[in-house]
Amino acid sequence: MAKIKKEKAPKKEAKPVVVETPAQRLSGIIKTCRNIMRKDKGMNGDGDRLPMLTWIMFLKFLDDNENLQEINAQLEGKKYKSAIAEPYRWRDWAKDKNLTGDDLLAFVNNEKIKLADGKERTGLFYYLRALQSETGAERKDVIATVFKGVTNRMINGYLLRDIINKIDEIHFTSNEELNSLSHLYESILKEMRDASGDAGEFYTPRPVVRFMVEMLDPKIGETVLDPACGTGGFLVEAFEHLKKQAKTVEHKKLLQEQSIIGGEAKPLPYLLSQMNLLLHGLNYPNIDSGNSLRMPLKDIGDNQRVDIVLANPPFGGEEEKGILNNFPDDKQTTETALLFLQLIMRKLKRKKPTQDGGRAAIVVPHGTLFAPGIAARVKKQLVEDFNLHTIVRLGEGIFAPYTDIPCNLLFFEQGVPTKEIWYYELLPPADKKKYSKTKPIQFEEFDELKVWWSSRKENDNAWKVKITDIVKNDENGKLINVNLDIKNPNRKGEFEYREPAELAKSIIEREKEIFSLMKEIENEIKIALSYEG
Repeated sequence: MAKIKKEKAPKKEAKPVVVETPAQRLSGIIKTCRNIMRKDKGMNGDGDRLPMLTWIMFLKFLDDNENLQEINAQLEGKKYKSAIAEPYRWRDWAKDKNLTGDDLLAFVNNEKIKLADGKERTGLFYYLRALQSETGAERKDVIATVFKGVTNRMINGYLLRDIINKIDEIHFTSNEELNSLSHLYESILKEMRDASGDAGEFYTPRPVVRFMVEMLDPKIGETVLDPACGTGGFLVEAFEHLKKQAKTVEHKKLLQEQSIIGGEAKPLPYLLSQMNLLLHGLNYPNIDSGNSLRMPLKDIGDNQRVDIVLANPPFGGEEEKGILNNFPDDKQTTETALLFLQLIMRKLKRKKPTQDGGRAAIVVPHGTLFAPGIAARVKKQLVEDFNLHTIVRLGEGIFAPYTDIPCNLLFFEQGVPTKEIWYYELLPPADKKKYSKTKPIQFEEFDELKVWWSSRKENDNAWKVKITDIVKNDENGKLINVNLDIKNPNRKGEFEYREPAELAKSIIEREKEIFSLMKEIENEIKIALSYEG
């Protein structure tokens, strides 16, 4: 009987081993956390998920950082005292897998809790909010301020435990992971802000931020301030710019301790800015949690002035009467953009024989350029006491989806009056027609402007205007207006077609501007009547 020869089964090809990059690993962790949070009934969209993710990462970051400092201190034969005491350090409670469900929620949320040892203690959030240092300006105080504005919105302690376990996989002591996580975190910030639709006042597109920082070109030893820093975009970019220059131990110390200053009064962006800066390597972010407008302008002395201000101040809002009283009688206004402009002018270092004057780059809404009344008086001070050397006119849609109102970048420096102003009109490329959320501005679209910046000549996009053509006085020398809204003279007769829906939206935005101007005029009348009285 013939033997049947069995055919050998073909060998299976070995699957290639896929090694995850740090960015992929971290992205997977964050994605898992967000999916877990979606299952929790207490969470209401990305507006809740972002702060949850941030405060948990914040505590893990602090513990990793303090653990590293403790090890370094031991190697040097020194003692190290953590800002957070046992059992509130991440390593004490977050790594205790038995602490879950209702017990975990009670530990995080309640004022008083009983731990496994039977002792009654203060709950985590209540403990963190009560932290206080002897000087009032240490890490303890930052932690306390952060957690005064934080609440735990998750109601399922088992899901919260799952998230804590995932965040525990992040190594905040790894430079490679920190770098990857910082970029990932910024993309999450933008994505979630776009989804929530209500965070426009503290988000500026990164290409705009980078351009403003590059043109001011901060140097090691200079102080950089953003008095309305939101999530810290300008400060992060300035920090990264300065980091490239920090080659010595002295430079690195200056960068860490004296270079970056911010202000943010709203609890959520305050928390986000802290985390953003920590992830980028600033160990002790100096962010003031109070209203930057709360101090009378006249009380801001030379020791509180800075070299550089970068800002996109909120506009269209209103401040309480107590805040308005901090400004000169003839410059009190409900328009927050104008209040911040006055603050920024006051905060810039004075020009001295041995010291250059401070310099600034800020974003202002279109209406600020042509508004009369109080706005005109503020602008008059700007061009008389500062050299407003450049205005970059940004097209509509750059700040979409928050607003379609065109905005402008003002660049000025303290010490000499303005004699002429250069304008540059930044238009979207032909394939975009208009910027939008789906067609945002890109970094390379500033390339021509950056080349023009150092060797200025008039062209289709650039022109200059003498200050005498901008400041208008009546026959008695009384100020009528300072109109900075100078149209591009090199684009006469051009017509742009716009879709009806887009045009209608633009009209609504303009009506908002008109309403704001009407309020300014009403305020101006009240001031005039009070003088007559």
